[in-house]
Amino acid sequence: MIANLPIMAKPPPKLEWCIVRLGNDLNWWVQEISDPVHWDVDGLSIIDPRQLAHILDLLDPLRDYGFQADLFEAAFYAFAIKDSLPDGRVRLTRVRESLLESEDKLFALPDQIDEEKGPYADFLEHVTKLRVKFLNDAIEFEQRLTVHDLEEDIREDHHNAFMEGRAIHAFHEITEILEYVPEGYELDETAAEEADEAAAKAPEEAIASEFPEVEEENLEEDETMKWDEDEEKKETPEGGEEQPTEDLDSLADDDDEDGKGKSAKKSKGGDDDEDEEEDEDDFGKPAKKRGEDEDEDEEDGDRRPAPKAAVKKSPPPKKPAKKK
Repeated sequence: MIANLPIMAKPPPKLEWCIVRLGNDLNWWVQEISDPVHWDVDGLSIIDPRQLAHILDLLDPLRDYGFQADLFEAAFYAFAIKDSLPDGRVRLTRVRESLLESEDKLFALPDQIDEEKGPYADFLEHVTKLRVKFLNDAIEFEQRLTVHDLEEDIREDHHNAFMEGRAIHAFHEITEILEYVPEGYELDETAAEEADEAAAKAPEEAIASEFPEVEEENLEEDETMKWDEDEEKKETPEGGEEQPTEDLDSLADDDDEDGKGKSAKKSKGGDDDEDEEEDEDDFGKPAKKRGEDEDEDEEDGDRRPAPKAAVKKSPPPKKPAKKK
């Protein structure tokens, strides 16, 4: 007697490949799939690499409004080209790569198994909210735009397509949200850029408030910054430019001492001759007597007094001899 063996259930089919065709509307549609149990190929669309790149460009401005990349990744299955088939069909195989980061040309199949609560439905709801925020920043409406306003306009287009028996391609379904502008308004490119800058400027302003810009200060020159000029003056030969102030002051002090010594000797000698007049020189010191040290004045062309050691002093005048 043969025992009744339990019937082994077949493993559920997996989504590993699909065959796509190019429709008359120049969009790609799924014709056959490896998991026909969960997927209905009737009206099942797939996004090609060119369309995917355009969608990513439209999503880029929404990053400043809180775009969640993980919702996008969960909403699609990535496929790559495997083989070319007759009648213009293409066999695609599933790959485990990121649609946002991969540099390969990939197809994106929306996860539409649950059209109302699935990952693809969550993605559409997410970008709809972000698009409304973006439009309210870019356009001055009489009343702020709401998610309900956008969904109502899109729902009307979907109803018209259903009445005409047309299937809505996923690319059209996404772009009509990301490119939506209310009727009677235009999205100025400048206004859109300003909206993007305003959204991205918030963190920059916070950083700028913590680190204010420092204005450059003009430094005033002092003596420590003029050493090059002092070196040039020291190399100038005698009879050229004026001497530095410090050298003139030291020479003036030497002249004061010479004048005091001469005055003292004059008083000891008793010479009260009033015919000799004293004039002040350029530094306010008593001038030398006429005819005195003429040789030294000729050598000093710049009227600089000679050092003490080089000054020749005239002997005091002799007293007249007394008559016997």
